[in-house]
Amino acid sequence: MKPGPGLGGVALALGLLLPPGAVAQSASEPLETTPARMRLNLERTELPGGEGMGLVGTSYLLELLPGVWAGPAAYGAITGQRGGLFTVGGEVGWQRPLAGPLAVELGFYAGGGGGGAAPVGGGLMLRPHVDLLWKSGAHEIGLSWSRVRFPSGGSIDSRQFGLVWNVATDFRRVPAARLGEPVRNEARSGIGFDRVQAVAGVYRTRPSAQRVSGPPLPRNIGYAGARLEQAFDDNAYWGLEAAGAASGGVSGYAEYLGLLGTEYGVAGDWLTLGGRVAAGMGGGGDVDVGGGLLLKAGAYAIARLGVDLGVTAELGWAQAPQGSFKAFYGSLALNWILDDRTGSAIPARTTRMEWVGGIERYPAARRDGTTRKLDAVSLRVNRYMSERFYLSAQAHSAYDGGAGGYSVGLLGVGWRTDIGPRWQAGVEALAGAAGGGGVDTAGGALVQPMAYVGYALTPGVALRVGGGRIQGLRGPLKGDVVEVSLAFTFGVTSRGVR
Repeated sequence: MKPGPGLGGVALALGLLLPPGAVAQSASEPLETTPARMRLNLERTELPGGEGMGLVGTSYLLELLPGVWAGPAAYGAITGQRGGLFTVGGEVGWQRPLAGPLAVELGFYAGGGGGGAAPVGGGLMLRPHVDLLWKSGAHEIGLSWSRVRFPSGGSIDSRQFGLVWNVATDFRRVPAARLGEPVRNEARSGIGFDRVQAVAGVYRTRPSAQRVSGPPLPRNIGYAGARLEQAFDDNAYWGLEAAGAASGGVSGYAEYLGLLGTEYGVAGDWLTLGGRVAAGMGGGGDVDVGGGLLLKAGAYAIARLGVDLGVTAELGWAQAPQGSFKAFYGSLALNWILDDRTGSAIPARTTRMEWVGGIERYPAARRDGTTRKLDAVSLRVNRYMSERFYLSAQAHSAYDGGAGGYSVGLLGVGWRTDIGPRWQAGVEALAGAAGGGGVDTAGGALVQPMAYVGYALTPGVALRVGGGRIQGLRGPLKGDVVEVSLAFTFGVTSRGVR
């Protein structure tokens, strides 16, 4: 797997209003560059009754103003008894140097989610924090003090110390106003993923695998998700993967993992063999994963269908060390090579990207037979295949409406056009999986067609208002959806040949 500039991210941003002062540009480098950092938090929170839960947080933050950082973030359980608790949202922080390599940071996270039968109420999670950091090169490590609480009817309110690790990087992009220009670029742009895989698979559980409530798990659990990968060199790579249950009676099960892999081309470059290992968070859907830690290992083959596309077939093993969940798995994936640096002297194409964050509301059928309004945060990324047509990946999590723990993952296509100097309109056709929070999604599979109109506040930022319909393929979940969102538009460079 050769390195190349990549996708502007499956990580999605809320309100990334980049002012001119936040970027730097030189005459020899046409891309704008904003300092960025990847962040990892580890801490032990306390639930009612003295129950402990290990919480891990990941975020991707941009420096919007000197010392002011903001971006998307996700938190989830990894030890204890609440495997399956996840939240997604946004984080802001302000950092100030103290003396030498020491710095202090004040920050705040807000997001929606829940799961693991934790007492999260409607699902809104707030986490203010203070960090003491030690800087060494591109890394910052330190101690964090934080307060984690779920104020929308939840009973979690915990104060604790933890560990934090920041890794400095850059977010390089083509401004929205210059999307039609060819550029010369020898490094990754966007967040920098080289390829994305849309995955569909089946877990074949062991007979000993149980539900949290006691009965055995179904022997077959279907799932769908995505993987994002970035190369270290021609063979080794790292990445992120996320998936959710789409069949098997465990709606609400989800997993989010980091991975390492290696692969080698055989029979020219048209057949690739490789292997990978992954570790992260999993749970929900009454699947017994204990505290939430999930481990996976697999071997795969990739058959190239063309310059940009391939098909991946994989076999492997998954296990939750703290629970009874153990399963063989098999999966097929559409493997899409995003960008490449080969022939960097050639002017690169510019690919339009959108990060979109917002909130939505719709009536949701509950397992108790009622139907009530549900409010959710929506985070998404759109990558354009042509001037108007794009592919979209989305994550939605409840933050109010008594459905804490309800989450949705969607993939689909969209079409957008300008209808005036500042006005735009678009439609989307989306499908995916959902569950948790007492919402009656039956097997979990659903569709969600949407339409929207937008107004450009700046060349790169648009306010959008949309409406549509959510419909479960099995079960009573159905209702009209309204949403409000902000879309941040930028470009990444691509050549598409490896």
